[in-house]
Amino acid sequence: MGKYVIKRILYMVFVFFVMSILLFFLYNMIPSDPARAELEPMKAKLKVEEYNKRYKDLRKQYGLDDPMIVRYGKWLGRLLQGDLGDSRVYKDKVVNVVQEPLKLTIFINIFAIIIGLGITIPLGIACAVKKNSVFDQVTQVLTVIGYSIPVFITALLFIYVFSVKLQWFPVSGMRTAGKNYTGIKDTVDIFKHIALPLIIMTVGSLGGMTRYVRAAMDDALSMDYIKTARAKGLKEKAVIYSHAWRNALLPVVTLIVGWFMSIFSGSLIIESMFNLNGMGKFYIDALNKKDYDLALAIQLFYIIITLIGNLVTDLTYGLVDPRVRVEN
Repeated sequence: MGKYVIKRILYMVFVFFVMSILLFFLYNMIPSDPARAELEPMKAKLKVEEYNKRYKDLRKQYGLDDPMIVRYGKWLGRLLQGDLGDSRVYKDKVVNVVQEPLKLTIFINIFAIIIGLGITIPLGIACAVKKNSVFDQVTQVLTVIGYSIPVFITALLFIYVFSVKLQWFPVSGMRTAGKNYTGIKDTVDIFKHIALPLIIMTVGSLGGMTRYVRAAMDDALSMDYIKTARAKGLKEKAVIYSHAWRNALLPVVTLIVGWFMSIFSGSLIIESMFNLNGMGKFYIDALNKKDYDLALAIQLFYIIITLIGNLVTDLTYGLVDPRVRVEN
């Protein structure tokens, strides 16, 4: 196990290194001139000589005149020291800029995932146990509808019902405009604003996950060892949860771990529709504003999360099913 983990970590380092090269060259080959973009608002106030001097100084400061491989070496050196670069739009370190969007994204997604798993796992198991019953058929119809409807359609429907008609929740934002609440009132105000996006994200995830759990559980219940367990007189709960669910969890674990890894990426559609400054919307804004150092740092962060998620998935297999062992 130890050797396997070390080999996987070395593999992760290699993949990260290769991806850093590809992404750095890709972002830096996009036609743009950060030095000129920074000076453009002051162009009318500067003389030609002063403008040209400042332009040359900025290019030297940003290392834009260096060969690409030299720029990559300098960038990688700073990256290994924990310096993700500077945001040219926000005029601050990338580490400082991404803190608030990351906190918001993690906060919302953790709640959505916990609630989603709390609903979909019991529901999927119940559907598999009561296969072809009225309950199963109704649930299957609802999950197909939920899985088929795009999340933005669900969001528009929920906004119309709960925000426009019932006026239970605000339409957008994180806080009430013009109000400076503190303490408990501020917390309640924030929860009131994120409640509807949270509900929509949870509802949007129910269809696919429920069907996946049902399929895995249905396959496990059809196995011969389940018939043997029942023939031995084991209680039905023991058959379902100790035998069938333990084996059904193996194909489901990939989806669950991937779902948990998604808490860091954010939801672009939901964040855009509700004007929430999470990681998804933040990343797209960085691209639109040509803040490529910030966009590159976010992209590399996603790569690290994906690599860690794959490792966690492989290690979890061995914990879920003793028959699965990761070897050298």
